[in-house]
Formats: sequence, C-alpha cells, structure tokens
Amino acid sequence: MHIDARQIDDLSSIEGDICIIGSGAAGISIALEWINTPYKVILLEGGGFEYDERVQELYRGKNTGQNYYPLKSARLHYFGGTTGHWGGMCSTFDPIAFRERDWVPLSGWPFSDQELIPYYKRASDNVSIGEYEFSFNYWQQQDPSLVPLPVSQDIFWNKIWRFGMPSAARFGKKYKDTIVNAKNIHLYTYANAVDIKTNENVSTVTEVTVKNYAGKTHKVRAKYFIIACCSIQTTRLLIASNKNAPAGLGNDNDLVGRYFMEHPELKSAELWLKQPSTLKPYMRNPPNIRAELAMLPQKQAEYKVLNGILSFNPLEQARKKPPYIQTWIDEDPRKNEERTNEIEDKSTRKSRLSKIFGSSSNKYDSFEITMRLEQAPNPLSRVTLDTEKDELGVPRAILHWAFTDMERKSARKIFEILGQQVGIAGIGRVELREDLRDDKDTSMPSTTSGGWHHMGTTRMNNDPKKGVVDSNCKIHGLSNLFIAGSSCFPNGAAVNPTYTIVALSIRLSDHIKETIKNEGDRKLIVT
Repeated sequence: MHIDARQIDDLSSIEGDICIIGSGAAGISIALEWINTPYKVILLEGGGFEYDERVQELYRGKNTGQNYYPLKSARLHYFGGTTGHWGGMCSTFDPIAFRERDWVPLSGWPFSDQELIPYYKRASDNVSIGEYEFSFNYWQQQDPSLVPLPVSQDIFWNKIWRFGMPSAARFGKKYKDTIVNAKNIHLYTYANAVDIKTNENVSTVTEVTVKNYAGKTHKVRAKYFIIACCSIQTTRLLIASNKNAPAGLGNDNDLVGRYFMEHPELKSAELWLKQPSTLKPYMRNPPNIRAELAMLPQKQAEYKVLNGILSFNPLEQARKKPPYIQTWIDEDPRKNEERTNEIEDKSTRKSRLSKIFGSSSNKYDSFEITMRLEQAPNPLSRVTLDTEKDELGVPRAILHWAFTDMERKSARKIFEILGQQVGIAGIGRVELREDLRDDKDTSMPSTTSGGWHHMGTTRMNNDPKKGVVDSNCKIHGLSNLFIAGSSCFPNGAAVNPTYTIVALSIRLSDHIKETIKNEGDRKLIVT
C-alpha cells in the first residue's frame, strides 16, 4: 500500500518488522523479496513517483578533486531512484574482481564470485534480461556472424553485455503497481530519512526520523533497518546520525565516506582498419546483447594493471558526441538528459537515414575506442559533510573524486597492448589521443567522464578496521542495521553496478530471513 507522508498527522509513529530506506534498485529488489510474507515492511522514499524539483534540491552538494558531474543531477530522487536514467546494461563482475591482487592495494571481496552466481540468476528476472547466459561462445553459436576482432585469445577475451528492455530498466515504472498493491509492503513517499537513533551503547538501532518539506516529522520503528540509498546519501545519513556516535554510525575507524569509486570512462584512442568492418559483435545485436573487449586476468597480473573494458563506436558518429563530463553540466538532470538526447540524435541521424534508404553497408574504417576502467580503492577519494545544510537539516555532501597513479597507467597500457595486437593481426592500427600520450603524466585526462556509478563509501570487509560492513552487509557493531547497494562494494570491477546491486540485495534479503528464522521470530509486528 502507499501512504504520502505529507498527508498523515505530524509526529506519527510508523512501526514494522523491516524498514528499508530508499526505493531505488536495491530497495525495490529487497521489498519484492518480502511480498506475501507474514512481515510488515516499511519502504521509505524521500520523493514521490515523479520528479520534484524541491526534493531533487536535497541532493545538491559540492565537488572537489577530479572534475565530476553536479551532485544534484548525478542521482534521481523519486521512486525507482536513478534507474530512471539507467540504460539497462547488465553484466557480471569478473572473478578477478573478488580476489585479492598483490598489485592492487585493498582489493578483494570477503567471498568469491561463486557466492553471487545464484543471486545473479535470480536478479535476471528483476532486470528482465532472460536466461542467465554471458558466454560469448554461446551467443556466437546462435549467430555465427558474430566474428570478433582477431587479437590474441591469450591476451583479450570478449565480455558479453545484456540489455534489459526500457520497461525493465526503469524500476519505478515496472514495479510501482506491484509494490503499491502488496498488502504487507507499506510504501511511504515524501519520507526523507534524516537521522538514525540508537541505544546508548550504539549496539542497536531503535528508530529512524523522517521529514518532508510539508513540515511533517515522523518516527519509524522496526526490528531490522536497511539503508538502500546511493553511496553519497548513505554517507550523509550515517555521519549525520551522530548523537550517540560522535563520528557517525559505523564510523569508529574513519571509513564511512572513504574509497568512493566510479568507473572512469576515457575516449582516448581510435581504431583505424585497413578494410571497413561492421565490428558486429561490438554493436548491439538481437536479442539485446553486445560484446566488449577485456584483458584476461593473467595478463592484468603480468602487466600490473586494473581491469578495463573496451567498446567501439563508428568514429564519424563518435566525433559528434563530446565526453559526458562536458555535456552533463547542469544542476537540473532533466536539462542534461535533453542535451544528451539532442547530441545523440545528431550523431546518429545520418546513419539512421542511410538505413532507411538502404544506401549504407554499415561498415566503417575507423572507430572510437571507449574504455570503462576499474578504479583502484583510494581512501583519499571520499565523501565528507559540508557546514551547509539542506532544507530538512541534513549537512550537504562534498565529493572529492581522486585517483591513484594506477588508473592512467592502466588505461595507457591496455590501449598500447591492443595496438600491438591489432598490428600483429595486420588489420590496422590504434592511435592514442593526445590526452594519454605523455607516459610521465600520472593524472587523469580532463575529459575523463564517469558512469554515474557511485560505489565504495561503506566498503565490505570482515575486519572492522578495513570495512564498514561485514560480508552480510551488516554495519560492524550494530546488530540490526544493514546497507544495501554499491556503497558496500570493495571494488567496482569495470562493470555497471546495477545488476550486481540487485543480486547483492537479494542475497541480503535471504540473510535477514535466515536470521529471523534462527532467532525464532515468526512475526514481529501485526500487519
């Protein structure tokens, strides 16, 4: 059921078994797991079902360090969250992302990739990508015309991406009716969590305070609490909740907000072919699949590089599309999206007309190469709080996006190895653009964009001195406060995070269900 928190009496007391803070990909995925159970689930959304400028303004903040998008327009603040901008790209984290790598400090998850596979399979339904199948060989058997670049299979491999259809990518549209019509799911819109209260020894969360711009304040009580916000908003809430914990909840070791990660995107190389090609495997193909080129784990170890994945776009189109960091510049996400769509339309108009009139073979002799790069865990890349507060009294965020010297070196090396392989194959050459040519420069190019993929600020580690949450996403030292979402990621691989967010959220739901079972709690609150 749905309740607008602006319309109920001020100082209302809301009670349930489980309280989920946030209704993006993580929050909705968790709520879906509890439908038709005997438990009352409170799902809190700070906005409504559509864009609201006054609510969106709560996300405004400051940027320092590497140039980044305006924080106000980097996330969406309504039911469905930033899936309202998501393009539906899905792929799994490679096994190497979960391993401790001696050349990548602070790398590794507290479990292997095998732990997430069953949850990836279940998550496939949420994002509507069909069967769980990410093998290039499988899709090539379905379509033998998917002939990859003839580079060494001892160095590179072809990573498959799946695309959820638009209706699947927008969780707010897809799941609104399901959530609203679920009898035991109580969705409160315009219910911004502004404070988390604990008992005196900070071992148990007792209640969450929610507010809205209608001037209403409410208290939410539950046995289990799950923060399912984005990395920046999770950090704000934890550090601002400092009545009994002066540094903020989960922050005894000054880790909350640190290790902020994104996926740097670099349009820093071009592929020039002797013979025009469609590069068909690297374009979007039925049934909504695409391959990208990735370096094998043993070669990443040999060259001491981070994971980077390469995509290809016809150069004549790509040259009309500036890096996102140069176009996503407005505080209003709607204006940014309009500008981005206009640029996209202009860049593809010629090719669309060619297809319509049948005068193009869709073959090109040149392609822009875009790298989506893993970011090394870096404690200096972080979110802190400003002295300025938003309308509801929560300190605003300051994002300092920072890199180590590994990112640029890795990008340059991967492009270099690809160039060698293209030359050995005799098919053409790879040209490195000016912004990466200086091998003595360790800074990232000013044209470096991000994927709007916020990760890492409450990183997962079973040692509380190295992580904010344990392997079950529970905050160290707090018995009933969990975090869902990519803020828990110890590293971000080189893959869009949404599919993994959903898988990890389903895993968290299973863990809480098992916890309830072991504690002997059948039903905690009468629904």
